Amino acid sequence: MKDLMQYKNYYGSVHFDDQDLIFYGKIEFIRAVISYEATDAKGLKKAFEDAVNDYLLTCKNQCIEPEKPFKGSLNIRLGPELHRQVAIAAEHHHLSINKFIADTLKQAVK
Repeated sequence: MKDLMQYKNYYGSVHFDDQDLIFYGKIEFIRAVISYEATDAKGLKKAFEDAVNDYLLTCKNQCIEPEKPFKGSLNIRLGPELHRQVAIAAEHHHLSINKFIADTLKQAVK
């Protein structure tokens, strides 16, 4: 992915501010807001990795579990009509709603 970096199972965004001439980003897919910046691409990669390491160390020092992206559960709001349609389709295929949605999403991202 062009606009994401990965390190220790964390993902960081990549942005460029053309007025201040800096690269910047934040750790994505977790609730904590952890940002970083640098003046060049290599520096941004290092700043991202330093931010992840600092986050993990801070969590360890405070005896808290660090957030993990992609825990495997997802809450979605479908609206009543789509919820009805999904439930009927799942029943038609003899699947739970969860399995039906998971199978459908797997097909969509292939």
